[in-house]
Amino acid sequence: MNGTPRLVSDVMTRRVVALGRAATFKDIVKAMRDWKVSALPVVEEENRVIGVVSEADLLRKEEFRGHEQDRRERLERLSQLVKAGAVTAEDLMTSPAVTVYANDSLGSAARTMAHTKVKRLPVVSDEGTLLGIVSRSDLLKVFLREDEDIAEEIRHDVVARLFPAPLEPVRVEVHDGVVKLTGRIRDTTLVPVANRLVLSVAGVVDVECSLAGPPRRPDLDADLPGEDATRWPGRAESRM
Repeated sequence: MNGTPRLVSDVMTRRVVALGRAATFKDIVKAMRDWKVSALPVVEEENRVIGVVSEADLLRKEEFRGHEQDRRERLERLSQLVKAGAVTAEDLMTSPAVTVYANDSLGSAARTMAHTKVKRLPVVSDEGTLLGIVSRSDLLKVFLREDEDIAEEIRHDVVARLFPAPLEPVRVEVHDGVVKLTGRIRDTTLVPVANRLVLSVAGVVDVECSLAGPPRRPDLDADLPGEDATRWPGRAESRM
């Protein structure tokens, strides 16, 4: 529906502070403190993102302060030791930077964050130019969507298209983002399809799909399964 965040561009922060290659260690710490962020993008000509400096990168200096390493540890943690001695953004940054595009879906950005174990991602254009920053809290904004807004989209985009002529009206109820579908439909093979489509709607937390098929006629349809066999648990095995 209109106004519902679906893309990274809908939720990203557009006012962003960035570092140049020559930014000093202390300047980076001050910028993180002033902007209350845990990571900052590093840019070069035309504002193109070339890396990211995080609190973890800065903390290497404290981690290795006064700590003597044996030869094996030095070899295993060489890149971390290099960062411990770094004094500029160019030497501290993780490069290439993990980024997302403004037109990426929120789900795609969430998967990227989970895979790379980062809390914030620079948002870039097709040319790699910095457009903004998206954080974990930004991605969660989709779950602030009103229940009735979610229900209306499901009625229009899922129920009306998938079940245009149900045996009984398909009812859509949403409470705190959890969707419940009830009613009687002609083709119960579409129940798992409905389950997947509802789970893909922005803001849906979970779905309970309790759609029943045609009523059983004992005398004529003795071999048909009963109504209970058409019920489909809507719990998703994995989520964004």
